[in-house]
Amino acid sequence: MEAKVANNQHIIKVPGKDLPLSCPRPGDEAWNMHPRVFLLLKGTDEVVVCPYCGASYQLSDKE
Repeated sequence: MEAKVANNQHIIKVPGKDLPLSCPRPGDEAWNMHPRVFLLLKGTDEVVVCPYCGASYQLSDKE
């Protein structure tokens, strides 16, 4: 299932070396954190959305 992203939503590009992907990501502000959730990215054409904060992620390469 492909996630729907609003036109004004910023998509965060994630390099393959940073997998497995979790949200919030390391370095995010502590006040803005929610429980850590792992998100599955299968390919560069897929966008996944965090169920807690709505952040959108896309794989930038296949490394």
